[in-house]
Amino acid sequence: MPPTHFSQSSKPLSDRYLTFAEREEIAILRARGEGICAIGRLLDRHPSTISRELQRNAARRHGAPEYRATTAQWHADRSARRPKPAKLAVNPMLRDYVQDRLAGMIARPDGTALVGPKVVWKGRRAVHRQPRRWARAWSPEQISRRLRLDFPEDETMRISHEAIYQALYVQGRGALRRELSACLRTGRALRMPQVRTRRPGRTFISPEIMISQRPAEAADRAVPGHWEGDLIIGLASSAIGTLVERTTRFTMLLHLPRMIGHDQEARVKKGPALAGHGAEAVRDAITRAISTMPEQLRRSLTWDQGAELAQHARLKIDAGMQIYFCDPHSPWQRGTNENTNGLLRQYFPKGTDLTAHNADDLEAVALALNTRPRKTLGWKTPAETLDAFLQVRHTQSVATTG
Repeated sequence: MPPTHFSQSSKPLSDRYLTFAEREEIAILRARGEGICAIGRLLDRHPSTISRELQRNAARRHGAPEYRATTAQWHADRSARRPKPAKLAVNPMLRDYVQDRLAGMIARPDGTALVGPKVVWKGRRAVHRQPRRWARAWSPEQISRRLRLDFPEDETMRISHEAIYQALYVQGRGALRRELSACLRTGRALRMPQVRTRRPGRTFISPEIMISQRPAEAADRAVPGHWEGDLIIGLASSAIGTLVERTTRFTMLLHLPRMIGHDQEARVKKGPALAGHGAEAVRDAITRAISTMPEQLRRSLTWDQGAELAQHARLKIDAGMQIYFCDPHSPWQRGTNENTNGLLRQYFPKGTDLTAHNADDLEAVALALNTRPRKTLGWKTPAETLDAFLQVRHTQSVATTG
């Protein structure tokens, strides 16, 4: 039974919370038939505040919801009581789901688990230029949004991304082990609030293959098949190539092993790129990877102005796709690829030897990224989005030929 009066000695509420007087006004205006926006204007509150108040704190004992100020205040006071039990502490199924998506082991395409580097958590931020723990590494927001797709009918399987962060970082709400914070992209042990290198332009790039000449369908992501690429560099000039499809965010990794004689022979000016990521090696690796894709998914490739793509004319012929280059010092023109490289740094930190990972390892990491839900894809995975596109194209081709 809600109380008929309220204590005047309690601590005054912050202005962000509705007062009992405002709830009385809402009840009167609602009884007059005023709409949510009109009530918000009269009380100088956002309409979403009024909408949430009517949904959360209305009386429902007699069927249809009816808003009364005393009942609403009683509901609000009850909800404000602290401490509250954390959702992850009282729901084992939800906790297991969150832990598996955050810290579960990645797997090779055949399903066997891949352990990755052995890393001991020391209660500090992930060490710069040192190996990091390999995990599925979904972000808290990805986990939160994917729950709605995986459990559409189960309201108990819901949690906000902020609640997951608090379970990792806030003492007393630790339904998750603190060391799982190492599986977050930043690897920070504490929450806290990021420069860019400049290089001269390249002479092998002509105006007709600059990004300004790229078709509009690539810029608005309307048609799949337009890729962005780059290298991530590690210790001793080791490298891994990355290719990301702009529409589906599907990722492929290029294995670039060092060439024979890298450690024995002295470096020769304008000689072969023994580090493994010279123009010829990168051209061959891109051709091998992109040739596994159907022709309709090989429309264009956008790269920065790195010398590793000096043989772009030959690559255009071998791969059967148009090559474009970004403007100098403009990494945001390949934003999808830059974002993906940041995700990959969780598996391949700066300052580590990238040649330690073989082609199977790279395939496993690519699989982990391609089966991770993305906000920009409506919480579908890149693999699901790519498969859906290919199925549509197959259906259309069958209908045309039939």
